[in-house]
Amino acid sequence: MTHATKAIYKLLLSDYVKVSKVSVEDMLFDEQDILRTMDKIEVIDFHQTMEVNGIRFWCYTAGHVLGAAMFMVDIAGVRVLYTGDYSREEDRHLRAAETPQFSPDVCIIESTYGVQLHQPRAIREKRFTDVIHNVVSQGGRVLIPAFALGRAQELLLILDEYWAGHPELHNVPIYYASPLAKRCLAVYQTYINAMNDRIRTQFEGSNPFDFKHIMPLKSIENFEDDGPSVVMASPGGLQSGLSRQLFDIWCQDKKNACIIPGYVVEGTLAKTIMNEPKDVTLMSGLQAPLNMQVHYISFSAHADFSQTSAFLNELQPPNIILVHGEANEMGRLKQKLMTQFADQNIRVLSPKNCQTVEMHFNAEKTAKAIGRLAEKTPEVGSQVGGLLVRKGFTYQIMAPEDLHVFTQLSTGTVTQRLSIPYKGAFTVLRHRLQQLYEGVETLNEDVPTLKVHGKVLVKQVGMDYVVLQWVSDPITDMVSDSIIAMMMNFNPESPKMKTSDVESTEGKAVDTSKIVQSLLVSLFGDVKELDGKLIVSVDGVVANVDHTSNTVDCENENLRERIKVALRRMEIAIKPVRM
Repeated sequence: MTHATKAIYKLLLSDYVKVSKVSVEDMLFDEQDILRTMDKIEVIDFHQTMEVNGIRFWCYTAGHVLGAAMFMVDIAGVRVLYTGDYSREEDRHLRAAETPQFSPDVCIIESTYGVQLHQPRAIREKRFTDVIHNVVSQGGRVLIPAFALGRAQELLLILDEYWAGHPELHNVPIYYASPLAKRCLAVYQTYINAMNDRIRTQFEGSNPFDFKHIMPLKSIENFEDDGPSVVMASPGGLQSGLSRQLFDIWCQDKKNACIIPGYVVEGTLAKTIMNEPKDVTLMSGLQAPLNMQVHYISFSAHADFSQTSAFLNELQPPNIILVHGEANEMGRLKQKLMTQFADQNIRVLSPKNCQTVEMHFNAEKTAKAIGRLAEKTPEVGSQVGGLLVRKGFTYQIMAPEDLHVFTQLSTGTVTQRLSIPYKGAFTVLRHRLQQLYEGVETLNEDVPTLKVHGKVLVKQVGMDYVVLQWVSDPITDMVSDSIIAMMMNFNPESPKMKTSDVESTEGKAVDTSKIVQSLLVSLFGDVKELDGKLIVSVDGVVANVDHTSNTVDCENENLRERIKVALRRMEIAIKPVRM
């Protein structure tokens, strides 16, 4: 999470623990659990790229509340943008949500307001201040139920600025009755640089969150209700707390007003009074007439249809997934977007809660040459050789000498020396080797020495044995093995080597089929057994393998030859050698 979110996170969850009405045994977590999580949180800056197990991600400003972020997640080249709550409208203290510089493959986007449209901000602010001014001028009280984070700070900025420009209102007090909002203000004052240019410019002269005309209110017992006033209190849904207590006191007086400043969910009192019923149920259970004025003036920091439509039109993601919305609004938004992108190959999905969405992507696997291999551009058709290194979902080709530079791996060499009994003439040995290999050199050293294939040294160190020496690698090991086999077969004093045509009788019989299947799985991945044959699948290409006869039936010649080579090597490895 972002730095500001981490600071607010502790305040929000600690407040939940304090106001929770359930017993300690039934609570999901307590204060100690919150403290333990703080050390586990990793913070991220906007536009900073992080990687976990090959999955890369970075974030953009979301514009919803202080610290809110949209995350772009890159998995094997498939990019998914998760907007979370976002707003494309810059307000008095927050920047608008950013537009990523490239289109994601999937955009998971909120649909809170569906196809609804917000009024222009200037009109909403004027309606808001006009209602308040008119009510308090006639001796009434104004209740603004608001959540402690986000909209509360925005509305306080508007009120403080309006009061500063209207001296006739200076005798009318403004209160914000939320201990959490007060604590959140300290976070806002700390992260001024995370806000928009307007706030940062004001901060050069004075702290814009050090309000001149607004006072905190701890509880209703500390409130002197003896004249017109404006009170912003939580919670925003009027379901409990100080906002509900004040509503019960003020709802029967037609001089008073309640302003709903943002989105409210179904089932809350705030949603109910927006329909202006004649009566409401008080917390005491009694019925009371609803005479106070009710105004819905949305300052919600959620995107409306025009913002969502423009945002998606800029991004042009081939897959859109709608979340975080009421089913009806989400359905209307889906139909509107399908109409908007009807002539484009764009899918719009609105899954239900807990519904799984599957998408298939055919991403090409590419390897990037780095280090010494990248110093010179290869010619068309030429081969590039090196070490293929996989990290997460990316592949790189590099020279062995560069391995320690670009990875945490290192290279090493294994020099092998093997003494073989041999009492024949060294010239005869040289003749035999020249029959097998073209590259047999005679070296001028202290003892008779031959270099085979440019890699294996054969030395006559004593009268009755020779020494083979080589730096181990797959090819050189194979050359050395062939030299050893040749010497042991033609040297009359050496034990003979030959492959056995029958299974070893020592121990249990080797289950050749399972061994071959296991080895093919390690090489090709998807291998299944069907009717005694093995089915190998690689990137949609299927090969039928009969391991008993070492035959391979496959339309792809490259895959067929790869499997044949693997089978030949397995046959040599599986059959025992008798001395």
